[in-house]
Amino acid sequence: MIVFLQGILDSGGLLGDDPENLTTSLQLVFLITVLSLAPAILILMTSFTRIVIVLSFVRMGLATQQMPPTQVLISLALFMTFFIMAPVFGEVNEQSITPLLDGELNQEEAFNEAATPMKEFMSEHTREKDLSLFMGYAGMERPETLDDIPLTALVPAFAISELKTAFQIGFLIFVPFLVIDMIVASVLMSMGMMMLPPVMISLPFKILLFVLVDGWYLIVESLLISY
Repeated sequence: MIVFLQGILDSGGLLGDDPENLTTSLQLVFLITVLSLAPAILILMTSFTRIVIVLSFVRMGLATQQMPPTQVLISLALFMTFFIMAPVFGEVNEQSITPLLDGELNQEEAFNEAATPMKEFMSEHTREKDLSLFMGYAGMERPETLDDIPLTALVPAFAISELKTAFQIGFLIFVPFLVIDMIVASVLMSMGMMMLPPVMISLPFKILLFVLVDGWYLIVESLLISY
């Protein structure tokens, strides 16, 4: 990015003395900056964080090492995120991107219009305590409306709220698997087979239980209902 900016500044033919060329160049820099932040936006401003953490907890609870593979879990989390966020992305496209491309809005107005649907989604799933933490640390007054909440405070508050929710769901997922591990370990100790790893014996039972209750369906259903 620094090299790119230096190239723009050193290129007299690109900027010159024409303000219009300068505006175009700044718009290009702004676009590249947004694209470079796209992964962070996807992770911290959508449902992706909660979904991928819960799916990781499922794999840890099953103790199946790398099954399903990480690529499969991330891909599933990504497409579930697109499915959940589709109405929000539709509003962003309708209120911001399309008017911007049609020349009806400038970049600042388009950014403000795009931020509104994202703020509405994040505020619905952000705990007031988490938001107060960042608002209070920055010395901001209690917001009266959604527009009074800056993204610099809402995004991290939403992120830690999602982390807490994901870990709560992960705990509930771990409980039945933990019970199976304890039962298997107790049976092995009573039989005097203390050298045999309980995890090796409990793994088939955990997989069988997960398949019988249609675990993936229940996990995905609970994630969708949580939004």
